[in-house]
Amino acid sequence: MKPHRAIALLVVVTAAVAAVSGGAAGMTFPEVKDLPVRPEMPDVLRMQDGTRVTNITQWPARREEMKATLEHYELGHAPPPPGNVTGQDVWSQTVLDGAANFRLVHLKFGPEEKLGFDIAIFTPTNAGPLPTIINPSFFMTPGVNFTSGMTTPTPAVSTNAAGTNFPARPRFNFTTPVDPARAARGFSNQLNRGYAIVTYRYTQCGEDNPSFRTNSFYPAYPGYDWGVLYGWAWGLSRVVDYVETQPFADKAKLIALGHSRLGKLTMVATAFDDRIALGAPAGSSGAGTGAYRFCGPGRGGKEGIEDMTRKFGYYFVPRLAEFTGRMEKLPFDAHWFVALTAPRPWISVEGTDDQNCVPNAVKQTVLAAKPVYEFLGASADRVGVNYETHRHALTPEDWNAALDFSDQQLRGIDHGRKFDQYPVEQISTNNVAPK
Repeated sequence: MKPHRAIALLVVVTAAVAAVSGGAAGMTFPEVKDLPVRPEMPDVLRMQDGTRVTNITQWPARREEMKATLEHYELGHAPPPPGNVTGQDVWSQTVLDGAANFRLVHLKFGPEEKLGFDIAIFTPTNAGPLPTIINPSFFMTPGVNFTSGMTTPTPAVSTNAAGTNFPARPRFNFTTPVDPARAARGFSNQLNRGYAIVTYRYTQCGEDNPSFRTNSFYPAYPGYDWGVLYGWAWGLSRVVDYVETQPFADKAKLIALGHSRLGKLTMVATAFDDRIALGAPAGSSGAGTGAYRFCGPGRGGKEGIEDMTRKFGYYFVPRLAEFTGRMEKLPFDAHWFVALTAPRPWISVEGTDDQNCVPNAVKQTVLAAKPVYEFLGASADRVGVNYETHRHALTPEDWNAALDFSDQQLRGIDHGRKFDQYPVEQISTNNVAPK
């Protein structure tokens, strides 16, 4: 089947499934101790009842099963989209000597539109609609003055005849207000290549600590058991809600890119929000893009599920920690997030010497996800990986790789690059998880 025909049929069938009771209806979820042992990567193309997925019309129902399984055992459950996201322009100015524009926008949504957070938008001047990168950040949203960790739609500036003054920002000071002009210089390569950038401080969508339920939008949605990782992903989808209404953005070319824990955020958001055209998680570490069966103690080393649930248990539902010491019972693995993204393009952006990420684990994820792309009639090169020589970081070379991949997949611009290379000395051809 031709890729475009397969994708068109998939859209129609997905809509039909959504109109009825959903593929996850009637699913049962055994206790972790009662799950069967699966040393191999759980098969994406097999329904919970053992039925093999052989026809594209079965795939939407299987996707719903996979989502429900991930929600039960790892992520928790999120509220539905609020359906009322709007944006209030707070401040704008030209940057990069007039080559780009900056806007600070306060998003409003939820019950009585009392929820929200701030985003910074950078666009090349007099251009659009543009492929648009949504980039959750560790740094403060450019132009916003944060007080006590909460957002306010008040510019962090005072303007006088001498211009706008900002405090100096040390390289890794994540709590200092960020000068939009300086931020624009950091994004100049992306802007020069014809991309718009939307960035925001991720903790506006939930503080990065066990008390996250007391702040942001969580108190407005009691009764949901979501961990903060799913909350962060839900917040990124609210950015999509707004961006897809804006004339600067090509809503068929929305890209999500984040690093480290924000790589995990990107991975989850892309899997659960079909409007994201391309996902690019970078250095996502434990419980990220690397197969859970191939990293962590005794399974490849570095950061595994045990480490993540011990250090950052609030990211997930408590049930995930029950797999400690019995990873072979896990009914899913990281390749499910990639499979849920299919047939949309997806790339894992990695460092050869990342102290948290196991290259073979990433390789096993990609290998296990590719059959879904092939099943849906999509080219195998729509799922890829890129390694640059560095430790745990997001570098300009990583950005260039992600942009080259995006150019290739979304814009028809071929840079002559392949995105299927791994650090040779660290990979394995064995596709069965180590004991």
